[in-house]
Amino acid sequence: MSLDLTFLRPLWLLALPPVAAFGWWLWHREGALGGWPGALGADRIAALRALGRVDPGTGRARPVALPVAIALIVLGLAGPSVERRDRAAFRNLDAVMLVVDASPSLAGGPAWPGIQATGQAVLASLGSRPAGIVVFAGDAYVATDITAERRELSQTLTLIDADTVPDPGSRPERGLALAAGMLAEAQVLSADVVLMTDTGGAPVLDRLARLPAGTRVAVVAPELTPEIQAIARAAGGAAFAAGAPRDLVRWLAEGRPGALVRQDYPLLFRTDLGRWLIALALVALLLAFPRRPA
Repeated sequence: MSLDLTFLRPLWLLALPPVAAFGWWLWHREGALGGWPGALGADRIAALRALGRVDPGTGRARPVALPVAIALIVLGLAGPSVERRDRAAFRNLDAVMLVVDASPSLAGGPAWPGIQATGQAVLASLGSRPAGIVVFAGDAYVATDITAERRELSQTLTLIDADTVPDPGSRPERGLALAAGMLAEAQVLSADVVLMTDTGGAPVLDRLARLPAGTRVAVVAPELTPEIQAIARAAGGAAFAAGAPRDLVRWLAEGRPGALVRQDYPLLFRTDLGRWLIALALVALLLAFPRRPA
C-alpha cells in the first residue's frame, strides 16, 4: 500500500536549501571543536586532549546534529500528513433558513441595517447548524444553498439590498414556499425559519399552515405590528424587533439539541505528522551540546 504523503504548508520547504548549506559549512569546519584549533594552535589542543578536556568520542556528531535538528523542524512546520478515511463524518439535520424581504419598502428603508445586523447575529450563533438564505420581493430566489460555511452566508447577507430582486412587490409566501422546498430537498429533520419582512396577509398565513411538521417560524420586523404578530401566532412561533437580536438568538437555541446523521459519502481527513518530527528534532539537539568529560 502506497503512502499518500502531502505537505499541508509546503512553503516551509523553501527553507531546506539554506539549512543544507549551513550543514555543509559546519561539516567542513575543523571537527567538533569549531574554530578552536586555529585559535589555540595544535600544541595546545593536543595538551587539552591529553588532559582529557577534549572529548574524542564526539567527532563530527555535534556539527551535524544542529542542521539535522533544524531540517526536522522545518519539515515538521511544512506539515507532512497522511490521508485518513476511517473516521465517521456527520452532518447536522437541524437547519435554519433566513427568508429575507429585499423589497424597496424594507431593504431601501431606515430599518434595513437593523435587519441585516439581526441576520448576522443569527448566523454567528448557529454553531454546527447549517443555514440557507432566500430573498424575495415580487418573486423569490435562492441566495445561498443550505451550507455550514458561515463566511459565505455572512457575505451573501451583507450584499443584499433593494436592487437584489428585480421583481416589484413583496410576496413573503413565495419566499416561504421556496425555503420549504429547500428544506425538503436537504432532508432535514427539523428547521427554524426566520422570516424578515414588514408585511403579511392571508397568503402568508396560508403558506405557514403548509410548512412541514417540526418547523418553527420566527418573524423579524422593524415594528411588531398586529399584522406581524398575527403571522407569528399562526406559525406557533414568535415575533422579534429588528436590531435587537439577543432574544431571537436565545429563542433559536431553545429546544434544539441538533440532529446528526452519518454522511453517505466519505470526507477527507489528514493526520498531521509534523509534531512527531519536531519531537525527533529535540532528540537531535541533545547531540549538539557538549558533554563535560568525567
